[in-house]
Amino acid sequence: MRRREFLRLLGGVAAGYPFGTRAQQADRVRRVGVLIGLSADGAEGQAALAVLVHALQQSGWVDGRNVKIEPRWAGGHADDARKYAAELVSLAPDVMVATGGASVGALLEASKTIPVVFANVPDPVGSGFVESLSRPGGSATGFVQFEYNLSGKWLELLKQIAPDVTNVAVLWDPTIVAGVGQFAVIQSVAPSLGVELRAINVRNAAEIERGIAAFVRRANSGMIVTASALAIIHRDLIVSLAARYRVPAVYFQKVFVPSGGLVSYGADFADQYRRAAGYVDRILKGEKAADLPVQAPTRYELVINLKTAKALGLTVPPSVLARADEVVE
Repeated sequence: MRRREFLRLLGGVAAGYPFGTRAQQADRVRRVGVLIGLSADGAEGQAALAVLVHALQQSGWVDGRNVKIEPRWAGGHADDARKYAAELVSLAPDVMVATGGASVGALLEASKTIPVVFANVPDPVGSGFVESLSRPGGSATGFVQFEYNLSGKWLELLKQIAPDVTNVAVLWDPTIVAGVGQFAVIQSVAPSLGVELRAINVRNAAEIERGIAAFVRRANSGMIVTASALAIIHRDLIVSLAARYRVPAVYFQKVFVPSGGLVSYGADFADQYRRAAGYVDRILKGEKAADLPVQAPTRYELVINLKTAKALGLTVPPSVLARADEVVE
């Protein structure tokens, strides 16, 4: 073989090897683990997963084709969150998605290196998930559910719609950082509005029923339902108890309102999952979670159920109605 032909052949092999390797990597099916804090049989969790899957598909990641999406459901239980986090990590995913603080904590406890994109987390810095919002610094980044000062607005909104309320039950999950943070802000606002508070845990249905039944013995009572996976899991029970005892209530998410809740004010949760899919796409394409800033909600929604207001004998002020994004009649 002449020298020129040999060099041409050698060059072809050298060039062909990395090309073949790159093609093989490009064709590799990626794996995305998803840990959802809600129950698998709940409409809210399934809707969140559907939004995430659809948004990934719009970015070119089709489940079963070039990506394998592995969902797990914690159902509001810390033990299940840890169990399924370990299970997802054992699958060696390229990136993991978490909904809610408990899910994020469990995933970061199970792995310090696999990238985590979170959605609907109130205080990622205070919870220790990221170093700062602008530069997360570790393996996690994502989208903030709200700032804690929003919790004070729930109490202000309740007083605007039901001005006679002087006793307010705050339904919370005391086992999560977000539960403590939300309650603290509401507590700081309460004296200026002439309101006394009582905390009611949402760990199980029996506890919720007992707590609300005892609380409504007080005159001029109202409720605030703070953000947690357990509140969503027990949504129907909470709404039905508020109706039974004729208690005006403000909720953190609009999903409570169509089924009879009085009013909600909070971030557009579906938008959080769409934006989370965008970060997953960027990480799968080579970017690092540490370099992607944590982002705040871009849109908050005020939803009012006028039928419930009428049943409670309340008149929603025109100034509040004018701000509503959605009105249920």
